[in-house]
Amino acid sequence: MEKSFLVGKSKDGDELSILLNKANRHGVICGASGTGKSTTLKVMAEGFSNAGVPVFLADVKGDLASLCKKGEASESIQTRLENLGIKDREFKDFPVKFWDVFAKNGHPIRTTIDSVGPDILAIMLGLTETQEGVLDIAFRIANDNGLKLDDLKDLRLLLQYVGDNKKEFTTKYGNITQPSIGVIQRSLLSLENQGADLFFGNPELDIFDLITFSPEDGRGTINILDAVKLFDSPDLYASFLLWLLINLYTKMPEVGDLDKPKVVFFFDEAHLLFNGIAPYRLKKIVQIVKLIRSKGIGLYFISQSITDIPDEILAQMGNRIQHGVRAYTPTELKNVKVAANSFRANSKFNTEKEITSLGTGEALISFQNEKGEPEVVEKATILPPQSSFGTIDSATRENIIKSSNIYGKYDTPVERDSAYEQLDKLLKEKIEKDLEEKNKAKEEVETAKATKAEKQAQAKEDKEKAKRDKKMEKLRDRLIGNAASTIERKVLNSILKKIF
Repeated sequence: MEKSFLVGKSKDGDELSILLNKANRHGVICGASGTGKSTTLKVMAEGFSNAGVPVFLADVKGDLASLCKKGEASESIQTRLENLGIKDREFKDFPVKFWDVFAKNGHPIRTTIDSVGPDILAIMLGLTETQEGVLDIAFRIANDNGLKLDDLKDLRLLLQYVGDNKKEFTTKYGNITQPSIGVIQRSLLSLENQGADLFFGNPELDIFDLITFSPEDGRGTINILDAVKLFDSPDLYASFLLWLLINLYTKMPEVGDLDKPKVVFFFDEAHLLFNGIAPYRLKKIVQIVKLIRSKGIGLYFISQSITDIPDEILAQMGNRIQHGVRAYTPTELKNVKVAANSFRANSKFNTEKEITSLGTGEALISFQNEKGEPEVVEKATILPPQSSFGTIDSATRENIIKSSNIYGKYDTPVERDSAYEQLDKLLKEKIEKDLEEKNKAKEEVETAKATKAEKQAQAKEDKEKAKRDKKMEKLRDRLIGNAASTIERKVLNSILKKIF
């Protein structure tokens, strides 16, 4: 079994190879645009695949998809091979799987709101600490009430429910403000407009579908995320990578030291992961980077400057490749010095000067040795990739997608009885109950009014009767009083009684 693979060679002919049993000590690839970072990434992805190690990488420019096509010995490549003293470079295609958050240029990648969690979702939404606190409360309420959060409509209705009943929830969970609810709702709408609604839902990605091998020769599958459109939404792109990192850490088992990694992940445009990140979140990422290697996972961060990566993360990067940097301003020159100081010095040259004079395809390389120590930095020329350069046509991409063993597994969204359905039912029942109580109260008011009117009419009638009786009494007394004799009065009284 191979213990390493070649990445580049020095002018003296020294081979610079990365040891597979040290590949999970992570790494970094830095350099200005156009200096050859993408080529280096391809060479490393191919090397890992050849060694039977699956790879995941994000294709932000569309030029990594060509890993699926066999390369050719063009004149420039042939010249490079001759300069490197390599005569038997094999050109071939590689087993790939295409993925796409937006489900257009690859297998869909979905996950649930619950799986993403409030921390990463807060990053996606650009929330303040106060607003994130309200989001945390909403998640806690959902969890305590058995409400599953699958997609954006689940969360939107949950927030509406929490806002409508904030007085009840504030006592138990903490302060919930209507303005924070409103900001979160608007941010969710903005996220949906970016196409994130396609990312949230079921069926959820099985992380082990990223760890597969070619059935023909056992090479590791290279998983290529089509990130051309995703990269237009930097916060969503960074949040996706963070979710993937945390998901890997959570679900992969401990395996200890291995002869080679279980899987290797390349995080391109890595600076987006750390821009404006809160200290407590960075602390969590640092912890994951430190511990994830014990799960057989190698992480490789790619960025223009080594200063884009926090020192706590950089300290965990055992394998380093530095391409050329153009430095003119004081800040740029300072960054070059930082990059140079990150290497173990070589007495043969000035590292700081070499960084600014490297040509395209050249790099300074320092990999870990068998003792886990960084080797002295060497100036090298990177090998040409075995696969093709450039992009691929849509027909080639579609054929590869349809021939995949997971074709159709994630294509059809699945709706299940989640928070939206449960809360919608609850809200409808509440509306019906409120309407019933309102109608009952209205009937009671109308009955009370009718009873009052009836009593008023009866009182009026009794009053008028009493008035009539009084008048008749006076008339009777007057008639009887005018009678001449006792007999007349008796006869008259008897007649009046019959009348009245």
